[in-house]
Amino acid sequence: MAIIMKFGGTSVADAAAFENVARIVASEHKAAPVVVVSAMSGVTDSLLNATSIAASSDAEQAFASLETVFKRHDAAAHELLSNPRREEFLRQLREAADQLAELLRQFAAKPAERKALQDAVVSYGEILSSTLLAAVLNQRDVEARQVDARRCIITDDEHTAAAPLMIESTTGTQNELRPVIEDRIVPVLGGFIGATKQGATTTLGRGGSDYTAALFGALIGASEIQIWTDVTGVLTADPRVVPHAHTVESLSYGEAAELAYFGAKVLHPKTIHPAIVSAIPVRICNSRMPEEQGTVVGPLGKTIPRTIKAIAHKTGVTVVQITSLRMLGAYGFLRALFEVFDRHRTVVDVVTTSEVSVSLSLDEASALPAIVEELEQLGTVKVEKKQAIICVVGEGLRGTPGVAARAFSTITDINVSLISQGASSINFTFVVGEERVKEVVTRLHEEFFGPQKGT
Repeated sequence: MAIIMKFGGTSVADAAAFENVARIVASEHKAAPVVVVSAMSGVTDSLLNATSIAASSDAEQAFASLETVFKRHDAAAHELLSNPRREEFLRQLREAADQLAELLRQFAAKPAERKALQDAVVSYGEILSSTLLAAVLNQRDVEARQVDARRCIITDDEHTAAAPLMIESTTGTQNELRPVIEDRIVPVLGGFIGATKQGATTTLGRGGSDYTAALFGALIGASEIQIWTDVTGVLTADPRVVPHAHTVESLSYGEAAELAYFGAKVLHPKTIHPAIVSAIPVRICNSRMPEEQGTVVGPLGKTIPRTIKAIAHKTGVTVVQITSLRMLGAYGFLRALFEVFDRHRTVVDVVTTSEVSVSLSLDEASALPAIVEELEQLGTVKVEKKQAIICVVGEGLRGTPGVAARAFSTITDINVSLISQGASSINFTFVVGEERVKEVVTRLHEEFFGPQKGT
């Protein structure tokens, strides 16, 4: 059974990073790795910026803005490859540059086709990085082959946020990958990209490389999906807030999904779903410290003495409260309320209700003015911006008495505007002012995981 090894942009940032990835893949060669790689760090942003410049009808300036992108790939090839592999990659790099120049001209000239053209432009980040990594592996005597992910992941035509068509993707993946794996050759594919049935390039949305890795894991029945990044697994809290946060050894799918949804940056939320369906463990590893075990996410989590596994948080949240006496003893009120958010395609995170009011939090508030206008037909509306959601996660929370009491006893001097517990057995969430979030997370971490050493 193969393993999936996905490397993010920071893991292939430069020549030294590519060299490191090649060593990691070589160490797993006997496990039949399938490698999924992101664009070099910053390249996707540069390609998107080029499309923005082209949108102002300046295709030449847009192409000129990519000079650094081409130079980075050129420099890595000169450092890592010898001829004839170097010349072959540089030829492919020149071809990619010519194709990008043409795509940017089309982008400037055809406004109606810009979503599809944007997908075609940004796909070159993954195409180039996967082509270069395959060459580097072969240079290091690991037989590898770049496989075009667009021949494997077949999607609908929702450009910039395409959804895979599983039947077609299964066929494409089996046809393209199975012969390579069976010949003991390492396939190297770009993440994030796919194609429609008609062959038009699509992308799965930002963070889609993790999703690609999980899809390939499910489609070929991998024994493990490895997500290689620049941190050692899932941490007990955001290290930018709690510098001494440490790695969580294992998580259930449910725990990982809650943490991902409420702000943990290691796993993209969509990554979990294909793994759950096929019961494939996902391991989050640090490409800078490959000897560390990282975090394993699997079907069954294990409870630990402290119950709490990790604390996540999400800032930039808006809280909306709707108060109406019409709720009292009435039916259909909540349906009418949530239909407002449905019409405006706005996701609600946390919800609490009383006899006459509903409070809820929104992560995306771009449609808020129109939403408030409709909600005011149902009752009095109050909006609080610059809020933050805190999420405390751990298997067995519901069956462990006193956890919530311990948590809230540490922040008695901080106003909590919204609490949700009981909807899940593995987490409870609450909302505080954004300006207090660092203080809250730090206090909770000290309560449940102990103070920082030396304090």
